[in-house]
Amino acid sequence: DHRGGGRSSGRETVGRVAAGALARAALATVGVSVVGGTVQVGDVRAMRRDWAVTEKNPVRCPDAPAARKMAAVIMHARDQKDSVGGVVEVIARGVPAGWGDPTMTKLDALLGMAMLSIPATKGVEIGGGFGMCALSGSKTNDVFDGKRFLTNFAGGIAGGITNGAEVMVRVAVRPATSIGKPQRAATMKGRTTTIAIEGRHDPCICPRVVPVAEAMMAITLMDVWLRQRALRGREK
Repeated sequence: DHRGGGRSSGRETVGRVAAGALARAALATVGVSVVGGTVQVGDVRAMRRDWAVTEKNPVRCPDAPAARKMAAVIMHARDQKDSVGGVVEVIARGVPAGWGDPTMTKLDALLGMAMLSIPATKGVEIGGGFGMCALSGSKTNDVFDGKRFLTNFAGGIAGGITNGAEVMVRVAVRPATSIGKPQRAATMKGRTTTIAIEGRHDPCICPRVVPVAEAMMAITLMDVWLRQRALRGREK
């Protein structure tokens, strides 16, 4: 239905979340869990990662004080009949080393494809992401002390394959395009007109993206786990 966004609507993601629930249940049997939350709305950033509070605030933020500030930013955007974007972070914990592929189907690439397939997403970071561009290699090399990595700039993936650290992904979510302010738009005849979207629309999509991003993380990890099992079975 074009009035609700059709295939670009958040309604499309219900199947992803359902499949993600099954994937999470299966992954839990090998000790893998997935958490996620809104870590930025506008210019407000979460400084804490207390995943226990994520579902206790409407923004789904792992930082309770930041969640209140984010809510204020969203409410202001709503009052202005506008919208605001943000960042969603998803982390997979307990992922064994060795999942993935070193060439064309690197886990980084698969996660990027999965996250960018979610409506309204416009960028993906893994681990240190774009922040590493301003740093030197000596500061971003993850040191292994024999038991664990002391840092996780690689985001749990080295050379396309999991290294045993947490798999960390951040997704850039654009401001919703459906807003109440008058906007210029194209007509069927190739001209322009001015429209104002009516009805209920989210001034910030981030809280709704969180469960979808978690599901896509779980589905992607499930795929690489099953692929590894299949290859091992073929070797036998």
